[in-house]
Amino acid sequence: MAFYDLSKDERIVLVDKINQGIQSDLEKNQTTFIIDYFSDDDTYIRKTAYLAIGKIYYSNPELQATIFNVLKTLIKYEDELIRQTVINAAGEIGKFHFEKVQHFMDRGLFDNHHRVRNAVIGSIKKMGEKNPEPVLNWAKGYLKHEDKEIRREICHGIELRGRTHPQDILPLLKELEFDETKRVSDTLVHVLGQIAYKRGCLKTVVSHLKTWKNKKLVQKALDEIIDVHDRYKTFAVLSQQEAIAYISEHYEN
Repeated sequence: MAFYDLSKDERIVLVDKINQGIQSDLEKNQTTFIIDYFSDDDTYIRKTAYLAIGKIYYSNPELQATIFNVLKTLIKYEDELIRQTVINAAGEIGKFHFEKVQHFMDRGLFDNHHRVRNAVIGSIKKMGEKNPEPVLNWAKGYLKHEDKEIRREICHGIELRGRTHPQDILPLLKELEFDETKRVSDTLVHVLGQIAYKRGCLKTVVSHLKTWKNKKLVQKALDEIIDVHDRYKTFAVLSQQEAIAYISEHYEN
């Protein structure tokens, strides 16, 4: 039975069972429950498991070395669900101790399975939101990587920080303004749209775009920003018409 097929009370019992099982494994320096939960087909079971690792890491410092040993072992497993969950668990630790899990992200970026690579993107998002400086410094080093998918994944990964602090990621995004790969430039345009509709963000984004030299890409980004203000009108601070008026007044092509 899937996690959300259970009643609320049953889910609470299951979460407690998963937490206790993982705690027991770590205390005994074994991985029986951890492997079972990390490889579960249900994404919510796996999420509960990697959240448990994060909680135990911060509440039981004496188990931190054991946690790292377990993650280092499991990242080599053939099952991509296990590797995916390792990356997500490392992401929980990286919210505050990024330097200790950076090597997991380096490895995960080049994993041969998209689940694992997507877990890196998700981890960059959550780590960048809580611990931006080291995460963004790390991300910057990949923006010129020869592999277009690495560039695209990094661009996508830093998006969440940009939604509240666009000024933090705009200089990084600018590194990609002349990227000739369509998948990368499409992601760049998408991210620029996503970081422009919250309070105060449109002004920051438009001001920065005025310094960009790729005017064709900038125009695509402005069109996307205008479109986002309609698609996300429930969440956008400005209406689409107000966004159009602001761009017309403050951006000169």
